Amino acid sequence: MKYTSSEKRPFGRYPCDEKNVPNYTLPDPLLRDDGTRIATAQEWMNFQRTKILDVFKKWEYGEILPRPQVLRFELLSQKGDALDGIAVRKEIRIEAAMENGRSIAFIMLLYLPKDAVNKPVPAFLGLNFKGNHTTTTEDDVIQTGTNEPRGCQINRWCFKETVQRGYASATICYHDIFRDVTGHADESVFRLFYDHVDMMEINETYTPIGAWAWGLSRGLDCLEAQPEIRHGAVAIHGHSRLGKTALWTGAIDQRFAVVISNDSGCCGGALHRRKYGENLSQHFQQHLDWHVPIWFVNRLDQFIWREEDLPFDQHELLALIAPRPLVIATATDDQDADPRGEFLSAVAASDIYRLFGSQGLPATEMPPPDVPITGDISFHYRTGKHDQTPQDWQHYWDIADRYLPR
Repeated sequence: MKYTSSEKRPFGRYPCDEKNVPNYTLPDPLLRDDGTRIATAQEWMNFQRTKILDVFKKWEYGEILPRPQVLRFELLSQKGDALDGIAVRKEIRIEAAMENGRSIAFIMLLYLPKDAVNKPVPAFLGLNFKGNHTTTTEDDVIQTGTNEPRGCQINRWCFKETVQRGYASATICYHDIFRDVTGHADESVFRLFYDHVDMMEINETYTPIGAWAWGLSRGLDCLEAQPEIRHGAVAIHGHSRLGKTALWTGAIDQRFAVVISNDSGCCGGALHRRKYGENLSQHFQQHLDWHVPIWFVNRLDQFIWREEDLPFDQHELLALIAPRPLVIATATDDQDADPRGEFLSAVAASDIYRLFGSQGLPATEMPPPDVPITGDISFHYRTGKHDQTPQDWQHYWDIADRYLPR
């Protein structure tokens, strides 16, 4: 059944059952409006990419927030024997400001291999859910974001192992950029640009995912100012809604050398048109049930239960990353996020990678669990639940070894 945007619609999920997947045809990102096809990487980068990016800005993630007029980095602390003596730890206050005096600030936690002072190293950057202090066991890290217990999410970060592999790793709490709770938008990045922060009005043009992406770009600005970080060698990563954010950030900020999305599902890596598991209905209902803001532009809600009418699908978002390395990760017990839909999205995005002489994803059949596929588009299907784990990181490190310059 189809519903117009003015009708009351039921909320729910689609069945997680391949027998219920409808026949569908994906939009062709290489097809021009006049019916001719994009044939070269130059045509893609100069013309078609911008057109598709504009579609996503209009219908899903919103416009790109402006750069701040003033950007300052303040070193709050530095520890030379962090992580049992193997790392240097920095905590850096990032302040973004406008000439009218409005400002917002948040803290980046950064771990570096000790030898990075002599030779700059590649880095990983990602947002965390509960605060910098929850990503590490070090009890003197500044608390940010929430009052959750220290170290409660260390397995999602694996800082020590990342440093041992020769990489820096940095994180910022996403709540400090835009608090993911309704009623707090006036404390967010939007206060730089709006006199009165009304999210229903703002969501006509901008989105929380766009705000988090803006924060990640400011984090990259900060990393590029650190002499220990190799310029042009930063990978962005994110889990769940922050996996959606990582994909959008990678699409709009081409400075990120590798883009990693973990368990991103609907409005992330998975195809809408498969109508499998999590869907637009859930995203707009959770605004009421979970007391979280709407993560997408308001007009996206007219496609609830009408995904076949969307003017895009998520393989085109993945295509915007080309030709940079892209990693799509998913999990066996996360069927609601449609792992097969994420795989098929990566397969379809490979058409654009081929314009650049790349195979894209070097597979057309979904692999069994725990058998990663590595290419310019990589995919792994981990046994387990909706999470970011040391097993996921093992693949990320392998990808970085292959693609990030040293």
